[in-house]
Amino acid sequence: MANIFSKFKSTFSTGEEYPEEFTDDYIEIETESKTPKAKIMVRPFVIEDFADIKPALDALREGYTIALVNIKPLKDRDVVELKRAVNKLKKTTDAIDGDIAGFGDDWLVVTPSFAGVYRSKVTANIEDQE
Repeated sequence: MANIFSKFKSTFSTGEEYPEEFTDDYIEIETESKTPKAKIMVRPFVIEDFADIKPALDALREGYTIALVNIKPLKDRDVVELKRAVNKLKKTTDAIDGDIAGFGDDWLVVTPSFAGVYRSKVTANIEDQE
């Protein structure tokens, strides 16, 4: 074992060339990946009009976005349009096998199929009462 260390010590300390086993061939390794890595994005959306849900729906259909949707502006303006927008979000969420839930009075979270929304027993009881 001491012989191995002395061989490396003499090779690196005297400025000699590398041993023959290290100089024959080399392999070049590419550091850039050819396929882009998929990242999960958490994106906020503000819904002021029914038409404003389109960017959120498009992002959800791509499959890599968790949408945080602020519905307060639409809720303050037109409750009928709000119900339409929420129903459209629910249908799209069902189609992509995702999950949708409200938190607070003014926010919705919509997730794709790989993610879910945690619901406590208190939340489940409130949903059952409605």
